[in-house]
Amino acid sequence: MCLCITFYDGSIDNLAERELQTLRTLIVDDESLARRGLTHRLNGISDIEIVGEACNGREALQLIKEKQPDLVFLDIQMPGIGGFEVIQQLDIKTMPIILFLTAYDEYAVRAFEVNALDYILKPIDEDRLHQVLEKVRANLSQKRALNQKRLLLKLASDLSGETISSIEELAGKDVSGLVQKEPSRLEIKDGGRTTWVNQGDIEWIDAAGDYMCVQALGVTYIMRKTMKKLEKELDPSILQRIHRSTIVNIHEVREMESHINGEYFLTLESGHKVKLSRTYKDKLKLFK
Repeated sequence: MCLCITFYDGSIDNLAERELQTLRTLIVDDESLARRGLTHRLNGISDIEIVGEACNGREALQLIKEKQPDLVFLDIQMPGIGGFEVIQQLDIKTMPIILFLTAYDEYAVRAFEVNALDYILKPIDEDRLHQVLEKVRANLSQKRALNQKRLLLKLASDLSGETISSIEELAGKDVSGLVQKEPSRLEIKDGGRTTWVNQGDIEWIDAAGDYMCVQALGVTYIMRKTMKKLEKELDPSILQRIHRSTIVNIHEVREMESHINGEYFLTLESGHKVKLSRTYKDKLKLFK
């Protein structure tokens, strides 16, 4: 699961006075495919001028200094110098608009939402990208910039578990671990054999009495456990129960179809179909 958060600085306040101002844009991501995809999308936007690309934090710092972009799409998790560490080394007075891009767990997504920061999930939705860019254009005032700084500090505090009260204080922290979290794993015991499966790789789980059939990456794992006990071991940001005998990876749902009796049929990325019963109708909000 990937997302984008916005951080504005008052130094670009003059752009707010010119609606048609071209946003000189830098793309920073260690994945060439991600850079290429974002470049393709941005090339179709009239007021975006891509002035460069960087594949790591060091290149980003050099290009920001040379090109002085108005807007930077910045990946947080990169080898060596990550996104937060790039921010640490920028001059607050001349800092461009920063759009952070990264893959986050559900806890971090909630932290962004609580702190009222915009985000985009990958793969990037065209409409959502335009919405965020509209907010960038419309919210370049100094008051907004100062508020975003406070929100960024609050977010860093929430993720690190420490109180960080200033950008200067953030500069003195080891922020490389702020966005790292080991993926949740499910322990599956079958006789004397134990297998650990990343919960994000699980597509769906079917119950057959006291046995569970776990489908992950084309492999079926059998485990002896009740549905109730299994649910307690699952990451709710990934796996949710949608039927008395079915659990599904909410990120694998490609489409859903309503049924006349109030139930729904969900089609997964693999093409497999599962049923969402009326009892679990409240789970529909997870797929919208």
